[in-house]
Amino acid sequence: MQLTDSEQAILDGESGEGAQKAMELVVALGKIYNADGLVDITSAHLSGASYKTIGDGGLKYLEDMVKGGAKVSVRSTLNPIGMDRERWAEMHISEEFAKKQNRIVDLYGQMGIQTTCSCTPYTGANLPKLGDHVAWAESSALSFVNSMVGARTNREGGPGALAAAILGKTANYGLHKDENRRPTVVIEADIGDSLFEHSLLGQAVGMRIGGGIPYYRGIRPGIEEGKTMAAAMAAAGAVAMFHVEGVTPEASRYDVSDLEVIHIGKEELKEAYEKVNTADDVQLIALGCPHLTEREVHEIAMMLKGKKKRGDAEIWFCTSRAVREKCADDVRILEEFGPVLADTCMVVAPIEGTFSRTGTNSCKAGNYLPTLCSQRTMCQDIAQLLKVIS
Repeated sequence: MQLTDSEQAILDGESGEGAQKAMELVVALGKIYNADGLVDITSAHLSGASYKTIGDGGLKYLEDMVKGGAKVSVRSTLNPIGMDRERWAEMHISEEFAKKQNRIVDLYGQMGIQTTCSCTPYTGANLPKLGDHVAWAESSALSFVNSMVGARTNREGGPGALAAAILGKTANYGLHKDENRRPTVVIEADIGDSLFEHSLLGQAVGMRIGGGIPYYRGIRPGIEEGKTMAAAMAAAGAVAMFHVEGVTPEASRYDVSDLEVIHIGKEELKEAYEKVNTADDVQLIALGCPHLTEREVHEIAMMLKGKKKRGDAEIWFCTSRAVREKCADDVRILEEFGPVLADTCMVVAPIEGTFSRTGTNSCKAGNYLPTLCSQRTMCQDIAQLLKVIS
């Protein structure tokens, strides 16, 4: 692995302890994956933001980085945290958790990171361009920008993405290289147009192929469909990139005539549905994994307009702070049923202290809620879920 003179100087500690620690980590990762050197990045997106997931050890690590003078050198955004910073009491969060969670966000802010706390930064705060090298850590977000935008990132871990953000560089291997972005299997998709069917499609493909780079035919996803597919594929498998014929920027570059073809239709979607449905009733309905877009907030509001809340199940609508502010009229409708929460999502919140059965329209959440939050799940289309409370 070759370093330039300036990179070697950082590794030798000439730019301070924080930068040196960052370079040590990036170089170590590069050696593990046989990188030939480093590549400049234009942005980073960091996971490891919820106190639930990083705990006191992660909090201490961030304090040490700040004490070492660490500052990011490229646009950097932050993943969802374990609570809404203003409405945490409505989420049954303890004061101790809230205090430590706010400390984590403050430390990231001291390093120059935008504390947007969203898993969909590409909808506003952090949208790379075609061909940009970036270092992103959120599994659904990195898959989206690889696939729907044509930026280039590996599946970074939280510390690795932070180190890259400090340096403005990451190790040059994997999906940063042309030869590793080629499709590995063709998916012939026979599904409807609904968002939930796209989530089930991602679940079915992740279950079937594990990793690899699928090339889709038969679908035309937009932003909402692309993000929900990316999320499900990353959670059910380890898919960090996909191509969609006629949609994604790089799809036309490849001849896929010699690749294996897998058909995904009703039977495969049924199998995927059964995988993520383990509850017959729910105590919480949590929508917004990944975070709800403006379009989704509006569509849900139109479903609920004029109706009254019934039943005991709570409902959370999770979105970014920017979307919540932009959609004030729709938010007022949703708030008649439950809080519209920013900064957070059900997967990284400590919901297991209050709930044991959660409903969602996200196959990503359907995979993670049982393992991260000890939940049984009901995973269905939004309209079907809302019948429980309206």
